[in-house]
Amino acid sequence: MNAPAAVHPVQPRIQPRPVPGVLIDALRSRFGAQFSDAQAVREQHGRDESAFTTVPPPAAVVFAESTQDVSDLVRLCAQHQVPVIPFGVGSSLEGHLLAVQGGISVDLSRMNRVLSIQAEDLLVTVQPGVTREQLNAEIRDTGLFFPIDPGANATLGGMSATRASGTNAVRYGTMRENVLALEVVTASGEVIRTGTRARKSSAGYDLTRLFVGSEGTLGVITEITLRLYPLPEAVSAAICSFPSIAEAVGTVIQIIQLGVPIARVELLDARTVRAVNQHSKLSLREAPMLLMEFHGSPAGVREQAETVQAIAGEHGGAGFEWADTPEERTRLWTARHKAYFAGVQSRPGCRCITTDVCVPISRLADAVLASVQEADASGIPYFLVGHVGDGNFHMGYLIDPDDDAERARAEQLNHQVVERALALGGTCTGEHGVGLHKMGFLLDEAGAGAVALMRTIKQALDPHNILNPGKVLAP
Repeated sequence: MNAPAAVHPVQPRIQPRPVPGVLIDALRSRFGAQFSDAQAVREQHGRDESAFTTVPPPAAVVFAESTQDVSDLVRLCAQHQVPVIPFGVGSSLEGHLLAVQGGISVDLSRMNRVLSIQAEDLLVTVQPGVTREQLNAEIRDTGLFFPIDPGANATLGGMSATRASGTNAVRYGTMRENVLALEVVTASGEVIRTGTRARKSSAGYDLTRLFVGSEGTLGVITEITLRLYPLPEAVSAAICSFPSIAEAVGTVIQIIQLGVPIARVELLDARTVRAVNQHSKLSLREAPMLLMEFHGSPAGVREQAETVQAIAGEHGGAGFEWADTPEERTRLWTARHKAYFAGVQSRPGCRCITTDVCVPISRLADAVLASVQEADASGIPYFLVGHVGDGNFHMGYLIDPDDDAERARAEQLNHQVVERALALGGTCTGEHGVGLHKMGFLLDEAGAGAVALMRTIKQALDPHNILNPGKVLAP
């Protein structure tokens, strides 16, 4: 594939709007100790895990503790047409929470209650600040669990807003399939509800899925009803090393095409395994690796595992190691979840420019191998991980933040990865979202007509453009 002639702009367009003193006074009066304009607090809420480092922090932060708090905040800001930027735990990778047009950050982390558990219906309703790990800890005694696992211990509000997925998506789907209903504060401060506790509905427009994945640009999510699943009777995890990435990916393609109901299958390249070994004090074989997990009955898990082991053997897989106890599985998956931070720490002082794409499973090898070849030729340190069971993989380019040439090369690599994915019938982002980083690619993927329709929706729901402005749709 030829390199594109031009790379989409990647530096955010900063257009801060004035925040009048009368609004600051009104917020301080309404929220008291829940309001802060301290520099340290503002800076904490003005950065995430993205490579953007030059965006000024928000003018102030409000720590919401209820839906009424969020509604009152949005109403006050709407009166002055001042932006409101939702904040969870700050684990975004694409600049979602950066205050590119100034405004007020609304921290939802204190809205962290599990409101109701309807175990008989396999449902739970939570506030947006509940994290996925907190939820699973609180429902453990019910025999149920929530499977969506993006790696970071993200909030369920943030996961809904970005339509997150993660390691279990190949079996359990993404947030799109697992959010049944929402409570949302609109741009006027009105509180609305979408969806019901029923598993399906044909009533009107599907507003729930309009807000899921909207990245805070259409409303602020204040309550979420989620699907739960029975804990599997048996769980087994395994790792297997391969002589090349091609053989590892070939194994995954065959597993999926044969319909093996694998729960998780993750790819790590040799660089990533080496970084994980150093970070997590492990001794994994430093070669391309698949990390897999099987759920079901003891007999079903055994049958799945035997089938996968045979497939891997046909592709040169070796060193199968099983992890059947919860402690052993936790050790392996904790290491996988820390792969991003392991990669970043492998080059001290670096910033990571990340990209993720998703392609049809039959084109996964083409996409991954070409991306690795380009990254190797660039000379920039990188790591590769992938939720490859559903065709999704991530490249992380580790750059010197003071080296403009390295940054430009990394963005060129990002561009090539995305353009290739689109050419193969895939998407510019499988789970990170558009944020600031991929607005130009959204236009490439969806086309001018579809993006114009998105703008029409945004204008209708947020006529003064106060909800997380400057994200998803280019200014």
